[in-house]
Amino acid sequence: MISLKHFRAVFMARNREFIRDRSSWAWNLFFPVLLIAGLAVMFGNDNRSVFKVGVFPASDKTESFFETRHMQFLPLDNLDAAIIRVQRHQLDLLIDTTEKRYWVNDTSPNGYISEQLLLAKTDATYTRETVTGREIRYVDWVLPGILGMNMMFACLFGVGYVIVRYRKSGVLKRLKATPLAAVEFLSAQVASRLWLVMAITLSVFFGTHFLLNFTMHGSYITLVLVLTIGAIALITLGLLVAARTASEELAGGLLNLFTWPMMVMSGVWFSLEGAHPAIKSLSQVLPLTHIVEAARSIMIDGASLFDIKWHIAYLVVFSVLCVFIGAKLFRWE
Repeated sequence: MISLKHFRAVFMARNREFIRDRSSWAWNLFFPVLLIAGLAVMFGNDNRSVFKVGVFPASDKTESFFETRHMQFLPLDNLDAAIIRVQRHQLDLLIDTTEKRYWVNDTSPNGYISEQLLLAKTDATYTRETVTGREIRYVDWVLPGILGMNMMFACLFGVGYVIVRYRKSGVLKRLKATPLAAVEFLSAQVASRLWLVMAITLSVFFGTHFLLNFTMHGSYITLVLVLTIGAIALITLGLLVAARTASEELAGGLLNLFTWPMMVMSGVWFSLEGAHPAIKSLSQVLPLTHIVEAARSIMIDGASLFDIKWHIAYLVVFSVLCVFIGAKLFRWE
């Protein structure tokens, strides 16, 4: 049975320790803000010099229009997905050469120019289809990855490294002599880190959203739920690493062993759409992949809780397994 008095004592002690470490919480709060601001400056006004025209079916590019210079013609096999890309300004024009139709976004200047060139350089009669939609900037696409990456470092190092330091300095050995149970200590660590990480993550998200007006097609409640479940999964992974580790150097190496693959293979900075199938399969094992993909689907595609159920299920199962294994391996000394 968990003693609420013991839980509260450890919970408040950990909170005070973190808040008094000003350099730590300042880094967690301001680093992602500076990173997002830098990306907004670099990619916010991306003036492309090449018009992008999607062609469906992929193998049909027989008209003289497709020889126009300074245009990039992209062969496509999925018409529905291509129309969505026109809505998001990722394609300036989409042409269906079989049905003699084309799609253009009325709010896109490049789309208007591409359409005029098509009409001027083709003898065929095309049916005009219009779509509307706001442009998806790179900073809109990368934001879920930055939030997830910041959570990853805060959760793994903020829990795993701290417990190892407690063990090495003898704090855990002294706590073992008290009535405090292991489950009380670990649950307090999880709860303390969870609310701190969520407070920082939500402050970063809403603060930068107010300044940069990110694309948000889904529910804020669903997004917060995904981030919360994802934070729990990352915290439990940190507990698993720290369950028996007594060396700070070893703990740092193990934590880096988890963080760097997730930074590269979880879709934080770039899409894995064209990656090797083995890389894609490996990325699905990493919890950060499911956090980023679920958050990105909510923000950009307007996904509902049902649409991302498999991401949530994986994170829940992952958390349970880490807690179970970590509890079995945990030692005070």
